[in-house]
Parts: sequence; C-alpha cells; structure tokens
Amino acid sequence: MSLAAVYSRSLAGIEAPEVVVEVMLSRGLPGISIIGLPEAAVREAKDRVRGALISGGYKIPQRRITINLAPADLPKSGARLDLPIALGILVASGQLSPEMVQPYESLGELALDGRLRPVRGILPAALEARDAGRILIVPKENAEEASHVEGLSIVAVESIQQLVAYLLHQQPLELQVGRPQRQQQRVATDLSQVRGQQMARRALEIAAAGGHHLLLVGPPGTGKTLLSSTLPGILPPMSEVEALESATIYSVNQTHFDPSHWGVRPFRTPHHTASGVALVGGGSHPRPGEISLAHQGVLFLDELPEFSRSVLEVLREPIESGKITISRAAAQTEFPAQFQLIAAMNPCPCGFHGDSSGKCHCSPDQIKRYHGRISGPLLDRIDLHVEVPRVASEVLTGLQETVSESSELVRQRVAVARERQQQRQQQANSQLQGEALQQHAQVNDGLKQFLSHAIDRLGLSGRGYHRIVRVARTIADLAGEVEISHDHIAEALAFRKLDRDQ
Repeated sequence: MSLAAVYSRSLAGIEAPEVVVEVMLSRGLPGISIIGLPEAAVREAKDRVRGALISGGYKIPQRRITINLAPADLPKSGARLDLPIALGILVASGQLSPEMVQPYESLGELALDGRLRPVRGILPAALEARDAGRILIVPKENAEEASHVEGLSIVAVESIQQLVAYLLHQQPLELQVGRPQRQQQRVATDLSQVRGQQMARRALEIAAAGGHHLLLVGPPGTGKTLLSSTLPGILPPMSEVEALESATIYSVNQTHFDPSHWGVRPFRTPHHTASGVALVGGGSHPRPGEISLAHQGVLFLDELPEFSRSVLEVLREPIESGKITISRAAAQTEFPAQFQLIAAMNPCPCGFHGDSSGKCHCSPDQIKRYHGRISGPLLDRIDLHVEVPRVASEVLTGLQETVSESSELVRQRVAVARERQQQRQQQANSQLQGEALQQHAQVNDGLKQFLSHAIDRLGLSGRGYHRIVRVARTIADLAGEVEISHDHIAEALAFRKLDRDQ
C-alpha cells in the first residue's frame, strides 16, 4: 500500500478552505474512486487526470486508486482539484517523491493533453497559501491574478509535463513574488461635463465625502444618469485592503482576471428587470450578486420605481449591515456588500410633474401610487433625496457661463474630508452607529431643539434623524469645521426632498 498527500484549496463563497488530497494505492481491481463530498465536476476529474497523465507519458498504476478529499464534510466543486489529484497519483506511484510537493499548494484544471486551464477563485486561495507559508502552483493564465497578493511565491505552469520537469529539476521556472500594481483611476465621465445642477453636484460631493446613499429625482433628460456616472470619479482612491476585497469578489465570480480593474472602484448598473437573486447573489453554489460586485464602489439603480418592489426590499438589510448572508440547506455563505447606493427616478409616471414645461397630466392618485412602489423603510435608508430640475436653455447651450469644476478638484476635497474621518473615527461618517455617532457627531442643545421641530414637521423616524446628523457631520468635515452648526443641519435637511413633499 502506498499513500501520498498534496495540498490544495476549495472554494466556499469568498473563502478558500484548505483541502488535503490523499491518494492511496491498494490491492484490487484497477480503477479510481474519489471520496470526500465530490460533486459532478470533481468526480469527472478521474477521466481528465487519466488522459493528462497518459498524454504526458506517465504511468497509471494498475492498482486500486482511492482519492480522499479532506475534510470529508466540505463540499468540493469545479475542476480546480485536477492538478493536485494528478500530483498525488504521481507521488503515490513513486514517480515523484513526497518532499518534492511538500512546500507547494496547487490549483488547476487539466486538459486531456496535459495542458492547464485557468480556474476562478485564485485570489482567496493565494491569500490563504501566503498565510500558510506555501508556494502556490497555478495555471499560467492565473499567474497575474495571484501576483496581486503581496509576498506570495508563485510557480506558473502551462502543463503537467512542465510542472513535473520543474519538480524533478529538469526544467527551471521563474519563481514569481506577488507585487500589486495599482492602476490609474479612470474617470469615464468628468463632473465638468455637467452643466448647471449646482444642488445635485453639491449632493454628489457630500455623498462621496461621507459614503452616503443618494436619490436623484427629476424629469427625463435633466442629467440624472450623467450625474450618477461621475460619482466614481470623485471618490477617494481605494486602499490596498479595499482593492484586494473588491478583486477577491470578482475572482470567485469569473475565471479571467482583468488587471486594469485592480484598485478601480466598481460601478454596477443592473437593469430594472433584474431579479432579487441577481442583486443579492445565490445559486446552488452561491455566487455574489450585484450588491457584492459593487463592494467598495457604487451601485446605480436607474428608474428606481420600475424595479420590482420585492427586489428593492432585499436591499434593506445589506444597506444597513454591509454584508449579505445566503442560506442553503447545507451551509451559509456570506458576501461583503459595503456599497454606495445612488438611484434615479422620475417625479411621476409621465416624468414631468413639477416641470416648467407643464406637460404633466398625472392625477394625484397616480403620483401617489408611483411613489408607493418604493417602500418607506427603503426610502428612509437613503440619506440624500435631491431634486434635479430642468436646466435653463441658456446654461444648456452655453450662452450663460457657469462654473463647472472638474472631478479632480472635487476629489481632492473629498479625500481631505475622508482623511479627517479616518483620523477621528477610523470609518466613514455613513457607518457611524450608536455611541460612536453620539461621540463624533455631537449636537448641542440649541440644534437639538431645531432638529426636534424638523422631526415633528417632516415625520422623520429615528433612522432618518440619525442619517441627517451623519450628513451634517460630513458637511462640517467638508468645511473643515470641528463642530456641527445650524447651517450644516439646515443643509442636511434640505437634502430630504421626498420627506418634505409628504
């Protein structure tokens, strides 16, 4: 009896738990059996591995081959374990020594001719391999993705033949060391392209500075979508931790890694026909949805009332918690969802209620039903409600000169405000809760009296009150002031249009 053990990684949400591939050769009829909760793609690995080893000129032991994927209670899916299974057979049959594979972890799908195909979920596996102090063997097409983990040693190979030659010291391969390469922040739409809309521009700056959610309300063609597309360009640059978190989610969601997206805040724009599962994630093997793909970036929902109400309601919990838990019968999977929501909607079904053109003929009941598609609890969680009116023709055509700051200038002010928040409380103002909110966003007695009247007049909930205080704290940070003043509270209240219209 011969026994071998090779290290690899499975995939569970955005985690990469260790898998030990144990291969035992014993007496009995020749054949390969795989145990340890393998799913269909893993069970089929025996045929891919057999074909790859035969194509490479290696011997298939004419004995009973039992492959155990430990831990046995962890479900294994996909073809990522093909390569470690093949290595385990080579070690158990004496074609490689155990010492040759001991320092390594390996991942990769095998083709029948021995070539290695890329797999998804390399980044979480690379992080775990680095922490375990092992060298990671990956397909060549996955090497660039793995190289974004600082300090990880990587061996990139094209085939099982090349890997075996490397392990036998017959063919040298370069040992790569992970060094993340930050990309230049791309600005798809610069804020200078927006004409007029000073209040909406101000709201965008406040939202970016404090990480607040934003709703734009206005007739068609007034620039709501254009304004929304400028938000990523005024957000502060991602930290290395944020970049790694964001890239890890994309890593488990797709096979091919795009290095140009590293360190660039995501901007997700799902269509209003998207389902609840598309937004929050799911499936038999849960994958992240749009809210997780927007982690550390922006989720833009255009034509908000056109989304199914049941779909919008699934946003309520992750907006508050910054994460989403997907439960299945056998296990739970948690994905991060620290996104910034920006939504746009018309004021009525025809879109022209309150517009100077006078085109609107919607009845009050129609307008009420239209607004009723968005639940009060969801609306309460959106910090800023901003009216985006029609732009004057003189401003639109350029006959009247207006000041239009670039995204770069606004981003500099936003970055300074965010830095103040990090030094004071180590998080954005939108994330302040409980005692931290009371400590860092103190309101004096005079302002409390002012706020009390506003709460009674607008019918604000406790959540709405706290969101106004957070927004006021951000406005004070943008102004470089330590204390929240009456003007800051008044401006925060001005950005609650739908509360005022009630």
